[in-house]
Amino acid sequence: MKTIVQISLDITNIPEAIETAQVAIRAGVDWLEVGTPLIIAEGMNGVRALRKEFRDVPIVADLKTMDGGWLEAEMMAKAGATHVVVMERAHAETIKVVVKAGKDFGVKVMGDNLAASDMVTAAKRLEDLGCDFVIHHIGYDQRRGIVASGGTCPSPLDQLREVVQTVRIPVQAVGGLSIEQAMRTPEYGAPLVVLGAPLTIDADSFKRAEGDLESTLRMICEKVHAYGDIPVDK
Repeated sequence: MKTIVQISLDITNIPEAIETAQVAIRAGVDWLEVGTPLIIAEGMNGVRALRKEFRDVPIVADLKTMDGGWLEAEMMAKAGATHVVVMERAHAETIKVVVKAGKDFGVKVMGDNLAASDMVTAAKRLEDLGCDFVIHHIGYDQRRGIVASGGTCPSPLDQLREVVQTVRIPVQAVGGLSIEQAMRTPEYGAPLVVLGAPLTIDADSFKRAEGDLESTLRMICEKVHAYGDIPVDK
């Protein structure tokens, strides 16, 4: 699979999300993600607005679905999403109906192993239940809580190679990575590089980060795309 750069629009209003997405697409970003903050703030309207503006760009709806999976996947597919996200910690039936909805409505399903007690086993379960991608994820609150208590924060890189070796579907690593670390995830066999809070979005205000975002994204895209094809179906 060719390397992909995805920007997570962890923003809380549609105008800023569209403006940030325009910058990202100009810089060479491949996929847009309607981040959870934007979904909470704007719902399907955020997906519809991005689809209207970007007719041919893949759009990930980061629903973090835990229940009611069929309806959530159907709604986002009809709004224009090409990918939806379901949580591994959901009941197996929820994951199954999201996968079924994905097939029926022509969207891909990304399974997120956030907060799993065994993240490698969780990734395999997501694959076995029919997900098309694995999101290997150390959560925002988890990271901040551990740091606040003086602990050492885990990184998705800690088990990324093991996750990649365990599944035969594409993997992306999310949570607490620096830009340098995110750009290097293809070296671990993970072709999907995702950039959001705090890399390109301010993690405290959920607004676009200060500075020359377009130049930063262009540099990231050039380096990530230079990896070319990453084998995933081992």
